[in-house]
Amino acid sequence: MTTQNTPPRLTGFILEDQTELTLQDVCRACAAQVDLVIELVQEGVLTPSGSAPAQWRFTGVHMHRATVALRLQRDLGVNLAGAALALELMDEMDELRAQLHRMTGT
Repeated sequence: MTTQNTPPRLTGFILEDQTELTLQDVCRACAAQVDLVIELVQEGVLTPSGSAPAQWRFTGVHMHRATVALRLQRDLGVNLAGAALALELMDEMDELRAQLHRMTGT
């Protein structure tokens, strides 16, 4: 008798630009302390809507940026200012790739 190894079923949800997450949601999802997420906002890595941490609302894009910034910090020892710069450069590369794609039609 043969047995099949079935991979575990993954569950989750898709975060979009329209998704509104609170500061606590972002902290839970990124396994980060509130102070660290506030530092990400202060460094310009994240730009939530709202005027104060209790009113901040984040999107799925913010969640992705926070995850990348925290990974850069944890895995490579990059400080938050360096992570902000790296994310800015990645955004510019994405925009240049999109422009090239539009120009070449590929």
